[in-house]
Amino acid sequence: MLLAEIKGTGVGLPEKIATNNDLAEFLDTSDEWIAERTGIRERRIAAKETLTELCEKAALQAMERAGVTAKELDTIIVATLTADNPLPNASSCLQKALGADNAVCYDISAACSGFIFALNIARLHIQCGDEKNILVVGGEILSKIMDWTDRSTCILFGDGVGAAVVGPAEEGRGILAVDLGSNGAKGHVLRMEGRPIVNPFRETTEDLTKKRYVQMEGQEVFKFAVSQVPISIRKILDKTGKRVDDVDWFVLHQANMRIIKSAAKRLKAPDEKFVLNMQRYGNTSAASVPIVLDEAIQNGMIKKGDLVVLSGFGGGLTWGSMLIQM
Repeated sequence: MLLAEIKGTGVGLPEKIATNNDLAEFLDTSDEWIAERTGIRERRIAAKETLTELCEKAALQAMERAGVTAKELDTIIVATLTADNPLPNASSCLQKALGADNAVCYDISAACSGFIFALNIARLHIQCGDEKNILVVGGEILSKIMDWTDRSTCILFGDGVGAAVVGPAEEGRGILAVDLGSNGAKGHVLRMEGRPIVNPFRETTEDLTKKRYVQMEGQEVFKFAVSQVPISIRKILDKTGKRVDDVDWFVLHQANMRIIKSAAKRLKAPDEKFVLNMQRYGNTSAASVPIVLDEAIQNGMIKKGDLVVLSGFGGGLTWGSMLIQM
């Protein structure tokens, strides 16, 4: 069977760094309070960049490292909750910025699992044998959907983009196994209200001036993540006959330090195998996994031949894990 592999990765990050102390200037919080509960020290905030601009930066890096030009892209998939506009979609805006005239473009929405879901779609495209170069992007500007008076949510999130070029795998490399899932019955624990239906044929009593922000039941999300992530990871290991000890690196969604440490404990894997960068970027939703993956590759931590687990989890509720031979 034809396998797909990640040929190159890249990131696009806003210039503005907002530390916990910066947030403490307008919130009843402190660096110690935030860091102790989440592991986060700072995050990037898009003070002037658009999502399209950050996507372009990440895509250009990934394409250069993969040795692929914009004209050679067959498909562009962007996973995001926070496109610059509802129309045109984020992938079409990115296509225009790159000059990728030959690419088919579409977005997907799966919150913090979005990059894994999009990467799986790219894998399936490659396995069909009709496409050779697919650009997968996970990107968010979450700062625009945060209630900046609510310390229980706004301290957690940041902005950024991660990208990967996916193509046919060389021998001995590629995506070996995938596990995806959703639990819509629990979707309300991480939510944001959309625009109400307003038209001449519908009566409404809704406040049309109401601002709609992310709302989260933190304990419920925590319980979901610490229970579901280890199950998902064990499934992909079982599919390939691999053991936890065989894995070189675990690259998990950077939601909360406690979640990752709990996952490590349940898997009976050493903390040292879990790649971390939440202390500098916070939770960037769909961008989280590709950003931390890129950093680990660029700093030489993840090397060719390593066995790597990717795992995302979040709104929907959704989860997704992959086992990759790099």
